[in-house]
Amino acid sequence: MAPSDYPKQPYFNLTFPTTFIAHVEINRPEKLNAFTDPMVQSLGAIFKQLSLDPDVRAIVLSGAGPKAFTAGLDVQAATESGPLSLKAGTEQDIARRAIALRRHILEFQANVSAVETCEKPVIAVLHGISYGIALDITTCCDVRFCSRDVRFSVKEVDIGLAADVGTLTRLPKANLPMSWIKEVSLTAREFDADEALRVGLVSGVFETREVALEKAFGLAKVMAEKSPVAVQATKEILNFSRDHSVQDGEFLFSLFLRSSFRPLPCAQTTSLTFSRLELCGGIQHEPGSVKRREGFYPGWFEQE
Repeated sequence: MAPSDYPKQPYFNLTFPTTFIAHVEINRPEKLNAFTDPMVQSLGAIFKQLSLDPDVRAIVLSGAGPKAFTAGLDVQAATESGPLSLKAGTEQDIARRAIALRRHILEFQANVSAVETCEKPVIAVLHGISYGIALDITTCCDVRFCSRDVRFSVKEVDIGLAADVGTLTRLPKANLPMSWIKEVSLTAREFDADEALRVGLVSGVFETREVALEKAFGLAKVMAEKSPVAVQATKEILNFSRDHSVQDGEFLFSLFLRSSFRPLPCAQTTSLTFSRLELCGGIQHEPGSVKRREGFYPGWFEQE
């Protein structure tokens, strides 16, 4: 898919710095990259399209400007217009207003979750102020890096809200200490890069935003050089297994592996000959004769 096939989205820069890698940059630095409702819709649209683009294999997500990844939700904009505004639905009874608000929240959540459901691995690079929706969005990402100057906060309780867009549901599944999750969520206190690294919220801390981006692009390049089907299937199985039992995860993997082999039977009844054995969409084995074995991988086929 050509870059020109992507519609221009306000407050986002979408670039393709190298083969198979996309860079999504939140671009509202004059407002510390604070999110409005249309920006959340744009975020969802971008990641849904990237998910289906065969020319993209890895994605880096960052924020423009030196001060913030994002300061969170633009509260002033939310109170002036849209479903959360003080004037919204005043002509309706309270039940209908509640239904409209529920629809809005579900749509909002779905657009943020598009980052997680994107088939391609997503690497977040956080810097500066990273409040509220910064954690909603980046807990959807597969890998998180940050710069030394980052300031995190689950900020919602400070403005009289619960973090309803994903932070409170994803942090407990991110293999982080529950006591720590509750502490930072119930107090809205700031925590820095060293603390985020210590508890495992991020997997790398770098001196500057620029260095963190360089490392992220390097990691994206490594991922993009692998079989895209293998990488995407690995992401899907890991995400699925996080929310399901070991048995469910193994069953999903068995279905994936069964569909990944494409043997072509030859005239001989006791063997299969492969002009090409394709596994995971990119790894090719040399032509050869293999004989059938009982059981499942790694016992389906054995090279003669």
